[in-house]
Amino acid sequence: MARAHWKRFTLDFKRPSGTSRGVLNQKTSYFLIWEDESFAIPALGECSLIEGLSPDPMESFESVLDQVSDHLNGEESDLPDLKMYPSIQMGLETLNLDIEAKGTKVLYPSSFTQGAQGMLINGLVWMGDKDFMRQQIIDKIELGFECVKLKIGAIDFDTELSILAYIRSEFGVAIELRVDANGAFSTDSALERLKRLSEFDLHSIEQPIRQGQWEEMAELCEVTPLPIALDEELIGVHEPEVRKRLLETIRPQYIILKPSLHGGLSGSENWIDLANEAGIDWWITSALESNVGLNSIAQFAFQKEVTIPQGLGTGGLYTNNFDSPLYLQGQIIRYNPFKNWDLEALLS
Repeated sequence: MARAHWKRFTLDFKRPSGTSRGVLNQKTSYFLIWEDESFAIPALGECSLIEGLSPDPMESFESVLDQVSDHLNGEESDLPDLKMYPSIQMGLETLNLDIEAKGTKVLYPSSFTQGAQGMLINGLVWMGDKDFMRQQIIDKIELGFECVKLKIGAIDFDTELSILAYIRSEFGVAIELRVDANGAFSTDSALERLKRLSEFDLHSIEQPIRQGQWEEMAELCEVTPLPIALDEELIGVHEPEVRKRLLETIRPQYIILKPSLHGGLSGSENWIDLANEAGIDWWITSALESNVGLNSIAQFAFQKEVTIPQGLGTGGLYTNNFDSPLYLQGQIIRYNPFKNWDLEALLS
């Protein structure tokens, strides 16, 4: 006997985490759960939400989860249209993969899930005051990271430039630096700021101006001294023909894929195909998922044979994350096939 249901779970940050949209203390995820007496642990799919960023309509979110559960249980013949609910799309796709895997959470068997290979990831530095950001950078480098991503746009720009100058003076160009502006620059100031940032030999900048300004972003991408990666720009763009037109119009140097925000694994697959056709590079990033969602994204990324550092955390942000086979070895995320999941907090 098997049955589907869902559960809401609040993840607590170890320390308040600063973004351009404010400081996060907690984050909500919903989990689609498939209880099957033949499975050692239930199959799971995480529907991860970020307040102020996820496009899913919250007023109908839980009722759609009810419909999805009813459909899985054979009580509702039609699956609801999940185009407007990318996090539920992600949760359902990964739940179905885990059902096929009999709840083992090995969604894409590979040398990664066998523990033989890992993936390079970047170290993420959160926004905060200068001393806090500097200490995070030092910590990441001491852990062995050679690619560090800094969120910028929330504190004084000159202070952020001084932090970049500090990194280059202390650690040289051996450290690859990515920055993420989360759309914080105005269209009037963006190019000048990109020129100033480019003095620090950066790998790329994510979303320098607010999304939805295709022509302005296209102009920036054409003349930028610093490679631009689209991030928020991809959110809410569902139709393949519109996605193709976006890439053809803006012609970014990179796109960044967040399955929980961009239509699940299938939506990310579509973006990858379109980017490859257009000669645009890409990488995959988690979006504050618990280790359940992170596990799915990491396995998906690995089977894409990625070579550059991916934006995959290791679940270390939260006090109440679920113990999993994922772990960090320097700047490499790895999977221990002999380690069991601890999901008691979610399933009790």
